[in-house]
Amino acid sequence: MWDAVLDAFLDTLKIFPFIFVIYVLIELLEHKTSFTRDHQRLQGRLAPLIGAATGIIPQCGFSVMAAKLYDRGLIRTGTLLAVFLATSDEALIILLSEGSHAGMIVPLIAIKMVVAVAVGYGADFVLPRERLAVMPLSEEDIHAFSCGREHDGKSELKVYLADPLLHSLKIALYLLIVNVVLGCIIAAVGEESISSLIVGGPYIQPLISAAIGLIPNCASSVIITDTYINGFMTFGSCVAGLCANAGLGFVVLLKNTARLRRNILLVTAVYVISVAAGIMINCIALLAGAI
Repeated sequence: MWDAVLDAFLDTLKIFPFIFVIYVLIELLEHKTSFTRDHQRLQGRLAPLIGAATGIIPQCGFSVMAAKLYDRGLIRTGTLLAVFLATSDEALIILLSEGSHAGMIVPLIAIKMVVAVAVGYGADFVLPRERLAVMPLSEEDIHAFSCGREHDGKSELKVYLADPLLHSLKIALYLLIVNVVLGCIIAAVGEESISSLIVGGPYIQPLISAAIGLIPNCASSVIITDTYINGFMTFGSCVAGLCANAGLGFVVLLKNTARLRRNILLVTAVYVISVAAGIMINCIALLAGAI
């Protein structure tokens, strides 16, 4: 057990500097990015494509802003679904930090983009008469910040150093916990038993991983990604979980109890689409002999 704890600690310590650097870069990117300054672009024909491309950026702030805009009738259902399905929260950061799995970022982004754009345009086709409201945005709506963090009134030192450091430490703690748990399971069960479990569950795994992805916390993306990295989950199941991982966007959406039925249907749609995508990828992998 102590060997598993030590290995998990050392593995987390190795990738922590990479996670921190990436979060600093994200803060710099956010400072230059305005998701809502010109929200008219999210009302045109390219809206699902732009929404999906924006959602790919590794943070959940854009899903939050998309939910706010949707609640006010400023974007269509297809655009909202595109942003939600494209969002991966911390997944890309963890994969990039793990050098051995960094190559999976490209296929992951490609698949999520295809799913998000297809669903976005599909929803617009099914709901052609969806009307948009016209209302000005307040100052507090102008910028999108990762996981709801506000920058106003903070010094540059806190914004570009302290905040990324604290967020990196939180993610590192999640990684450490997940790695310790998985390490102990591997030591107790054995890699052969785990491998047979993975091969036998390509149709059940997406159901579970997508359900985990619905949890509105960055810990869910950490659990899904790290479980995949450690060999406990197939790539298709990982995709299912990350497609459903819209972060705090679900929380913002469900706060509107007046449209609770509509919002539950949207969450259900994200879950079903995510599971279907995961099962489809697992089936292709099975046919190709990859799992």
